[in-house]
Amino acid sequence: METRIIKKENLAGIVKKLSEDMLVYAPVQEEDNVLFKVLEKGMEPLIEFDNAKNAPKNFFFPQTETMMRYLKGERGEELTDVPEEMQEAVLFGVRPCDARSFVLLDNVFNDSKYRDPYYAERREKTTIVSFACVEPPYTTCFCTSVDGHPFSTEGIDISLVDLGDEFLAEFLTPKGESLLVRLGELPKADEASMSKKEALSGEAADKIKSKVPGRSIKPWLDENFEHPFWDTIHQSCLACGTCTYLCPTCHCFDITDEIKKEEGKRIRSWDSCMYWLFTMETSGHNPRPSQKERWRQRLMHKFKYFVDNFDAIACVGCGRCVMYCPVNIDIRKIVQDISKL
Repeated sequence: METRIIKKENLAGIVKKLSEDMLVYAPVQEEDNVLFKVLEKGMEPLIEFDNAKNAPKNFFFPQTETMMRYLKGERGEELTDVPEEMQEAVLFGVRPCDARSFVLLDNVFNDSKYRDPYYAERREKTTIVSFACVEPPYTTCFCTSVDGHPFSTEGIDISLVDLGDEFLAEFLTPKGESLLVRLGELPKADEASMSKKEALSGEAADKIKSKVPGRSIKPWLDENFEHPFWDTIHQSCLACGTCTYLCPTCHCFDITDEIKKEEGKRIRSWDSCMYWLFTMETSGHNPRPSQKERWRQRLMHKFKYFVDNFDAIACVGCGRCVMYCPVNIDIRKIVQDISKL
């Protein structure tokens, strides 16, 4: 593993230089929000920020994407083109919780049995650069309760650790090391920098004060699909979908064909298990007729079904759903309440 030192004052310039030659997706300030966006000329990548409002899964799993285009003619439908080949890219500035979400999404879109070519190509051609959370950004963070850590390196190619006036850059994978030649001459990290990083890592974990029994509720979920508890948690839910759209690991989608005259395209768009139409069948029957069933599905998927299938909790503890729910539904409290039943 290569380790280098990058002066804090130089990092934004290095990222902007990279964006001249390749696609760079980075956190930028937009009014009161920090958002991940494609870095264009004139944009300033953020080096110091808490976390972005939108999870960067949008880079690999876009909110809307055209899967193919076709012509409708006398001989039926004729495929005209599919998405262009993905270019080499850098996803800069993700937090460790969001980087872990890519590893979880790989189980769905890029495993040995099922491979989504659109998602997989983006993953293969993208180098992920992460900021370790020296100071956990929010009181709602609970990554350590769901198998994460503020200094986790899962899903990361290059990890940046803030040491004060400079960053320790750890090039963790061959993909990360291949980017090193584009960054110019950088001094190697010394033992003092590595020791400081280890100390900061332990301190950061201790600063995560929000704790939930993420793993321990599964036995209860296994046995209590019809428990009266499910009658309570949904009562204030507006079915707005905010929690699912901001979640780094939610991956429900719909596929539609749009035709205008002879031209058509097939589009994949995000969907949400919190919407009544998501499970509506052609017959008119809906197996999840109310928010009770939909909220139960959300909890069961994250803390039971995903664990059954992949031995991993489908939550990274980023806290976005807690911060932005308009009626203050708190998934941490729900998990705590279940643990007491």
